[in-house]
Amino acid sequence: MTHMPGADQFSAMLSTHASAHEAMGMLFQIAGSSSKALFDAQQIALLGQDPDPCIAMAGQVGSQIKMRVGGAWLIASVRALVLDQASQGIVADIDFLGEGDEEALTGRIHRFRRGVTRYPTPGTDIFPVSGSDMQQIYAADDRAHIEIGTVYPTSDTRAALYVDSMLGKHFALLGSTGTGKSTSAALVLHRICDLSPQGHIVMIDPHGEYGAAFAANGAVYDINNLALPYWLMNFEEHCEVFVTSSGSERTIDCDILAKCLLAARSKNRLAETIGRLTVDSPVPYLLSDLTTILSNEMGKLDKGTGTLPYMRLRTKIDEIKADPRYAFMFSGMLVADTMQQFIAKIFRLPADGKPISIIDVSAMPSDITSTVVSVLSRLVFDYAIWARDEPQRPILLVCEEAHRYIPNSTTGGGQAVRRILERIAKEGRKYGVSLGLITQRPSDLAEGVLSQCGTIISMRLNNDRDQAFVKAAMPEGARGFLDSIPALRNREAIVCGEGVAVPIRVAFDDLEAQRRPASGDPSFTQLWRQSGQEADILDRTITRWRSQGR
Repeated sequence: MTHMPGADQFSAMLSTHASAHEAMGMLFQIAGSSSKALFDAQQIALLGQDPDPCIAMAGQVGSQIKMRVGGAWLIASVRALVLDQASQGIVADIDFLGEGDEEALTGRIHRFRRGVTRYPTPGTDIFPVSGSDMQQIYAADDRAHIEIGTVYPTSDTRAALYVDSMLGKHFALLGSTGTGKSTSAALVLHRICDLSPQGHIVMIDPHGEYGAAFAANGAVYDINNLALPYWLMNFEEHCEVFVTSSGSERTIDCDILAKCLLAARSKNRLAETIGRLTVDSPVPYLLSDLTTILSNEMGKLDKGTGTLPYMRLRTKIDEIKADPRYAFMFSGMLVADTMQQFIAKIFRLPADGKPISIIDVSAMPSDITSTVVSVLSRLVFDYAIWARDEPQRPILLVCEEAHRYIPNSTTGGGQAVRRILERIAKEGRKYGVSLGLITQRPSDLAEGVLSQCGTIISMRLNNDRDQAFVKAAMPEGARGFLDSIPALRNREAIVCGEGVAVPIRVAFDDLEAQRRPASGDPSFTQLWRQSGQEADILDRTITRWRSQGR
């Protein structure tokens, strides 16, 4: 760094502070949230030998410091350090986090709150934050909260998430593969379930790894017991499943499907009780009725097109009806009006002490997975809209591998699920719907969705582009923490936003073995030493493979 104005005076002042064995530096520039301080390198070296890990870390990037202003203590985090050549002091960029009152007798911090009401002046002494200070700063208040781990670098200061604030404005859990993301997600959800055993949580599980973790306090649904009625799809979702053409032909096929679908729905006796039946109304209909209406329309002389669009639609519907992989959704047994039972089952109404539904979509055909997620997400949102005048039952929708369903691309398939999840992100909190996004590629998420998440839990991210997206979405005061994202250890995270009092770096608690998801990495060296029973393994695997079922 070039010579700083007044560096000699700063150096002289710091030498007097160092002899006091208390102050570690002083402020010399105040600029809103980000300011500059000058630390004494010798004093920082002395503090590094302190048995208190918080004091020993004082002055390092990501550490906290405090300064007295009137009757209050201001807390700031260190974001960047550079050596001043002239004074041999260390110049630090710091971000103010909040303030707490000073106890008259002990001088300790209490009643800490986010934000700063009165800024210090240049020349204010800076002190290290101790372990007891950290406990006061991060002590949970009276709001409903869950404890998820310990605040770095302490071993006894508990990190709390305020559940109402976190869920009220959505949250995102981000982290590269192998950082402990799935276990951390399970930990947070288990803590929420323990706090609210009558809650309503729906989780989309694309890899079938969470079923084992929530076997005791949740309900697991897969292709064997989901029984999702096809008639719950709206028109857009019907088009994604039944229409195979593209371009101008797709428009023609969709128009034909809309006309025939409305006619098929109107055949149900329920339609007589509905004043305004639309193509989106969740009224049961028979697939055989739909194909019969298509055939009748195809035979009419006054139709505006040839027979090819009708043939395309009929062929696709017959193909899906005959394919056993789609039986969980298009079985002829699913035509009864089971909407109430299905919603009660999936949304845990009532919960009966099992507040979470795990929807395992791993064994579903890949071309219909996004439609299934779209139907479930839309049911959550539509239920919340139409139940506004009823006693409220807020629902949390957790989406693992969220970048699959909310891609930043606006073309290609799967746009129905993208639109409904984007709508939930923007409007869900007004209706009591919370969205939890779990992803390893935040840069692949649709633009603006991450910024709708009021609480961000970021584990280690190895990709520069992902780091940039997270930094853009996080609040101003957390910038000092963000620079440590690439250096986080496994099962460590930076948490900032509405769910915490101030941004924190947290080491997650260990989760009991029976509550962990089945997402552990295999040990190649250990498993490659084992042999035997290969013929039986292949026989069972090929049987499941051919029958497309587990």
